[in-house]
Amino acid sequence: YLKTENVILDADFENIQPYKVETGKYIKVTVGDTGSGFDDETKKRIFEPFFTTKEMGRGTGLGLASVYGIIKSHGGYINVHSQKDQGTTFAVYLPASAKEVQQEKAEPVIKTVAKGTGTILLIDDEEMIIKVGRELLQELGYKVIAARSGEEAIRLYLKNADKIDLVVMDMIMPGMGGGETFDNLKAINPDIKVLLSSGYSINGQASKILERGCDGFIQKPFNLNQLSEKIQRIIAKK
Repeated sequence: YLKTENVILDADFENIQPYKVETGKYIKVTVGDTGSGFDDETKKRIFEPFFTTKEMGRGTGLGLASVYGIIKSHGGYINVHSQKDQGTTFAVYLPASAKEVQQEKAEPVIKTVAKGTGTILLIDDEEMIIKVGRELLQELGYKVIAARSGEEAIRLYLKNADKIDLVVMDMIMPGMGGGETFDNLKAINPDIKVLLSSGYSINGQASKILERGCDGFIQKPFNLNQLSEKIQRIIAKK
């Protein structure tokens, strides 16, 4: 089920939280299910990066870690309640705003996307992202070399550096993360062109990598037009 409501977080709410809460008016979004739920030990770790209840090789988690990071970046909070075999409920609190709603200008609809040529090294530890990213890039006309870790990306780049025109790289990965991977690629080729991709906002780790010479940032999820525009802009750079 899905429920939204206006709430006020006060001192009583703050006292039961494991983190400092700014009291005031919030929008509460509650999402619940009647699924299998999970135990208290899982609850303690559910927002940790790379924590997952999946079997080895079936994923690295990160979904809820990304959710937590996005909500915190907007000044909000998230709570979870779950019991084994009794479902799970997430409550998201986002600060209410008194600003007037501004009508956005309608963006012109782009019926066609700018296609290109060349080879792109796609780096991501999530198999689904690799699959979807490969399809999008191929639709845009690019050949794709896929790497599922930073370490594999370095090996593949050393082997194919002469034909790789651009790297599309995830920021958060187990082992060699996005920042370290970027630094290693930059050491191999100072002129390498890299598009950073992440479910987190551009603030924080992403901004630090951009400051070190990364060419662009695209936030997940993205569509074909957004990906095409970012790639064309970077490749056109001299």
